[in-house]
Amino acid sequence: MSDCIFCKIVAGELPSSKLYEDDLVLSFLDIAPLAPGHSLVIPKNHYEFYPQVPADEAAAVAAAMLKLAPAVVASQGAEAFNLLLCNGAPAGQVVPHVHFHIIPRRPGDDLGFRWKHGSYAEGEMESVHRAILEELK
Repeated sequence: MSDCIFCKIVAGELPSSKLYEDDLVLSFLDIAPLAPGHSLVIPKNHYEFYPQVPADEAAAVAAAMLKLAPAVVASQGAEAFNLLLCNGAPAGQVVPHVHFHIIPRRPGDDLGFRWKHGSYAEGEMESVHRAILEELK
């Protein structure tokens, strides 16, 4: 996809601060970090949505994150990290190329990320459960 900023980075048409690269995966620092070390991990092939990524490429991305996340945390003196995927615009996806964020975290970093927990109405959980199981068939 020629107008995709991440595809341009993969092709070497745009610069990046590369952290990791293999045949299927590229990782680089986010240019608008939530914290120092905030990194992105992408499949090199263009997929807009995560369910489009073939299993072997998804596995390669996951394996890269297993290497990268501890290195990002340790290098930044952080204590933890968030691993985040925004899949689709309603979920906050801005760049239409699958990408995971590794965000190093420290106590008191003021990044927030608190869930607003809800609850199911009477019988709703069972209905949701059945609907998901039906989609899995």
